[in-house]
Amino acid sequence: MNFTANIGAVRAGRVLEESSNHLNKALTRLASGTRLISPEDDSAGLVVSEKLGAESSRINAVQNNLASALSYSQTQDGFLEKITNALNRMGELAALALDNTKSASDKNQYQTEFADLKSYISDIGTKDFNGVSMFNGSGIAVTKDSDGGSWTLEAQDINGEDLAFLLDGSVTVTNAGALTLIDGKSTTYIDDAMESVLETRAAIGSNITRIGLTHEKMVTFNENLTAAVSRIRDMDVAEESTRFAKYNILLQSGSAMVAQANLLSQNALRLIG
Repeated sequence: MNFTANIGAVRAGRVLEESSNHLNKALTRLASGTRLISPEDDSAGLVVSEKLGAESSRINAVQNNLASALSYSQTQDGFLEKITNALNRMGELAALALDNTKSASDKNQYQTEFADLKSYISDIGTKDFNGVSMFNGSGIAVTKDSDGGSWTLEAQDINGEDLAFLLDGSVTVTNAGALTLIDGKSTTYIDDAMESVLETRAAIGSNITRIGLTHEKMVTFNENLTAAVSRIRDMDVAEESTRFAKYNILLQSGSAMVAQANLLSQNALRLIG
């Protein structure tokens, strides 16, 4: 028996320390839900997961941008729907004003309502969304992916020739109160304006469809990225629980063995005594 070095106790102590380290790591993993406690656990996996996580964050931002663009386009269409309703009423008023059984007072009332509707449409043409004009004929760039790529929403301008002519004051009460343009073609110009607005709404509808499809693509992409990060970082609860139980037992048995190893020296002293 060697009195100068209790090799058994030294080895038992080393194993006990290893068991304690493994137990603490298993406990930390169970508490945090991740298997990558430190870079040494999986340095390559840590790098990959961080890159994928960063891209996922960018995609979340892209999804927010797309949601804003969708709201922008839906607001555009909502205003154009109001213009459509106003034009329908203006066409109705133009037809009513041609009724010779109506008095001049009646026709003046039509003219007043007609003028109010023109002002209403003109006011819509100046509307903006969070400070961004919706109908000035300028498109806006929409981010479409995590790399910063973008495409431009088709520019919309309700101040085009057909609608502008209708709004420039050319519609008046003439010919004993008849509501008409100077050339007598009020309904024709209203129809042209209506066609222009409907074409604009169709273009906005295309924008809405494209935004929706792009958003769905980003959602799917982000789901896959999240799953990839999860496979790299997330710990297996069953596996880690088993590991925790294993090293918990080893820690207890190791502590007992260290105590037993230390008793060897005491037993040797008893032999001397």
